[in-house]
Amino acid sequence: MIRYEKGRCRVLAKLLRPKTTVSAHCDLPCGVYDPAQARIEAESVKAIIEKYHANEDPVFRARAIGIKEQRSNLVKEHLWVLWTDYFKPPHFEKYPQLNQLFNEATKLAGAAGTKQSLDVKVAEDLLSKISEIDKIFWETKQA
Repeated sequence: MIRYEKGRCRVLAKLLRPKTTVSAHCDLPCGVYDPAQARIEAESVKAIIEKYHANEDPVFRARAIGIKEQRSNLVKEHLWVLWTDYFKPPHFEKYPQLNQLFNEATKLAGAAGTKQSLDVKVAEDLLSKISEIDKIFWETKQA
């Protein structure tokens, strides 16, 4: 017969509890990366902004803003995965503008960009940055 003491069980549970919680693009490094994911979400953001301006219905506008903010966040997540998981030091050496490009693109998708803005020009600027990232991405895939 095993006798458990309350204090010892708590200590054991504390020792076995994970120390760090992490999240990732996927649980298994799949190696599937493509800026198209960010571009599609950014195109959706731009279209939502255009539809927002073309519609006076307050309920529609409220829904549009919520969806636009979700899509903007997805753009950032897709860009972060490319920035942190796909691109490696040799890429940053060959393309020294890459860090700045990602920084500007994620800011354009964030609170200072499409997440809070209803300006179509901001969405177009975001798509332009993603296009630059896309060009570099495919150059690295060819190498």
